[in-house]
Amino acid sequence: MTTMYTKYIKRQLTIGNNSFFLFGLRGSGKSTWVRHEFPEAHKIDLLDEGVYQSYLRNVSVFGNQLNALPENSTVFIDEIQRLPDLLNEVHRFIEDKNFRFILTGSSARKLKRSGVNLLAGRAIKKILYPFTPGELGDKFHLDEVLKFGSIPLVWNVADKQETLESYVQMYLKEEIQAEAIVRNLSGFARFLPVAGLFHGQTLNVSSLARDAGVARTTIEGYVEILEDTLLAFRLPAYSGKLRVREKRSPKLYWMDPGLARAAKMGFNNNSGGEFGHLFEGWLAVFLKSGQEYFKMFDDIFYWSPAEAKKTEVDFLLKRGNDFIAIEVKYTANINPEHLKGLKAINSLKGLQRRILVCLVDQKQTTNDNIEILPINDFINIINEKKLWK
Repeated sequence: MTTMYTKYIKRQLTIGNNSFFLFGLRGSGKSTWVRHEFPEAHKIDLLDEGVYQSYLRNVSVFGNQLNALPENSTVFIDEIQRLPDLLNEVHRFIEDKNFRFILTGSSARKLKRSGVNLLAGRAIKKILYPFTPGELGDKFHLDEVLKFGSIPLVWNVADKQETLESYVQMYLKEEIQAEAIVRNLSGFARFLPVAGLFHGQTLNVSSLARDAGVARTTIEGYVEILEDTLLAFRLPAYSGKLRVREKRSPKLYWMDPGLARAAKMGFNNNSGGEFGHLFEGWLAVFLKSGQEYFKMFDDIFYWSPAEAKKTEVDFLLKRGNDFIAIEVKYTANINPEHLKGLKAINSLKGLQRRILVCLVDQKQTTNDNIEILPINDFINIINEKKLWK
């Protein structure tokens, strides 16, 4: 792995004055961001085995060390999920000494499983995503990002493919095996490449189980692990009727196109079909980062009406009672079939905009007000917070 020298890239994440949890997949730059934004913070690194073991043997050591710090101190605890019991002391020092805590981690799974109360609302939860176009500026090149992603750990090395392949293996070893997250490691290892193939696809649990050679119920747990370790997320189908919503299968998206390719061992496939799914998946994460960093909308779904199974809109953004429908196509040659879903959704109450994001050179508008936008125009709309007219 050859590291390239890079300057610190300013992130778009902003934080108020509260204590906060900061989650993100491994290598997303959490520690780097904290060091730059909070240089005064007293750091406690739970990846340091000596520190970890001392607290594991006697948690009061942690409290005694905090007692030596002045009131109103800022304390940065890295990989907090390794010792959830520390949160009781964290809670006490927030209340008694007005400490501010920055609690980072690559997994919320252990915290959830331990039944901790996540500080009863005294610390907000934030997520740090891979580099966005707004952060990369003129260093952003779509096809390069679709091939290798934009995880900071990978962005800063010369051999991105090798690093991504190593990343998946280290994830299995350090995140899954070392933390004893699954009993059947070989089953999970078989599951990963199959899950990579489902990037941007509707989840078919039976197919996943059959291809990975594990039970259907096991697959549900495996998908939860991907979500808890911030490698992937499920996108639900939208329905105005809440009872119907749960009947539609969600879509699965990986947090980074490079990771999806590494998981399915697909670096030799550079077909247009693959790039279509990668483009859609990348845009899904870009929208999620806009939701996290800019509060641009309340929720995100995909739209697929039960009465028309082959009609779909990739993303439906909801803000209050208003909606924006977004379709994504990795092509510059737009035809009527590409607009089919956006035409079908036109009667949705509260629909403000219908947008097709693609590779055309200039923006266009159809006779029925569907906007056809080049990807760079859409990126600018998000960065300038002008999505809602």
